Amino acid sequence: MAKRGYHHGNLRQALVEAALQLIEAKGPTGFTLSEAAKQAGVTPAAVYRHFDGREDLIAEAARQGYEIFADVMQYAYDKGQPSALSAFEATGRAYLAFARKYPGHYIAMFESGVSVNRTPELASVAQRAWGVLEKAASDLSQHIPQDKRPPASMFSAHIWALSHGVVELFARNSPGRQSPFSPEDLLESGIGIYLRGLGLIDPDQ
Repeated sequence: MAKRGYHHGNLRQALVEAALQLIEAKGPTGFTLSEAAKQAGVTPAAVYRHFDGREDLIAEAARQGYEIFADVMQYAYDKGQPSALSAFEATGRAYLAFARKYPGHYIAMFESGVSVNRTPELASVAQRAWGVLEKAASDLSQHIPQDKRPPASMFSAHIWALSHGVVELFARNSPGRQSPFSPEDLLESGIGIYLRGLGLIDPDQ
């Protein structure tokens, strides 16, 4: 592909797309800005018109990922209504689905080491995604007296961590880590055990 210098039609987005491919293939620290520029078909110098460095580029990939992720989580939550349990479980399944469909974004968001507080825009959209899960958690705990109700922010964080663990260990073909159960079954059963332990759902649910 010919070098196009500074006159690429949508250079910023082309660089993000190139970075996502490289992140998926090599990991967030396995590529250089020069490689991203080459993948996008522009000169390395052109990159610096839009990004200060590799972390800046990865942060933008993460921001775009969180935009998609927040929409996916919101859709799952809405689809699970009017059942608070169905809505909550749907957000867990949406996490797995997102990780599978958008691996480059997922890695940029959760495995790159780039802080969600790197930019106000990134922090805002990450909070939007987190807010959906926390709202689903809050709905699920409304039947418990307030003085005995576990904080929604706490158990939604636990479920997020459980979802992330299932993705990392069993949903992304990690070498040497196999399970006779599907990631979806592992997550659903784990969520059920956890929620019953907190008294958020009945034993037969």
